Amino acid sequence: MIPLLEVTDLSHSFEYELFSNINFVLNSKESISIVGMSGSGKSTLLHTCATLLKPTSGYVNLFGKNLYKQSNRDILKLRREKIGIIFQSHYLFKGFDAFENIEFATLLNKTKIDNELIEKLGISNVLKQKVGELSGGQQQRVSIARVLSKKPKIIFADEPTGNLDSKTANSVIDILFEYIEQNDAALLLVTHDDGLANKTNIKCNL
Repeated sequence: MIPLLEVTDLSHSFEYELFSNINFVLNSKESISIVGMSGSGKSTLLHTCATLLKPTSGYVNLFGKNLYKQSNRDILKLRREKIGIIFQSHYLFKGFDAFENIEFATLLNKTKIDNELIEKLGISNVLKQKVGELSGGQQQRVSIARVLSKKPKIIFADEPTGNLDSKTANSVIDILFEYIEQNDAALLLVTHDDGLANKTNIKCNL
């Protein structure tokens, strides 16, 4: 079985070395959490795996192919069709309402809105509200619904519960785990919350 994601001897530096010689494999229905102190490179590692940042050295194999040897067009296609990225900053379209934000992702990928998912995330009553009218937690849950509506094979989640209370955060993580189990997908999670990290199959400390 070809891993969905395979990282080999991955290193990254800016003015100083953030991390070096990182190795792991992520298969379908698996989850890995990345934890560490602020500034340790957690988000940089996730961005490197998620097509957003070329590493200083090492390799990222995504769906069996060397990611950064592919053309920009192929990388954009992967990002649009097979990858879901959840940021702590939600990056919703400000002029749209919540429903339109989610619908946009389904139109691009020819999928359908999952009404059961909308209910589980507790946002069915805010779908017609403009993004600016929503609380930070509501915006984050709309963002998660938008990503999952794409039906990605790998979810890269950078502090996806940072704007949520503890009860809602646990509910959202359970939804992500349920998604990867039902869709033969995988999850790479950056979190400062050890409780959430301990729910994943593998915990990676930076």
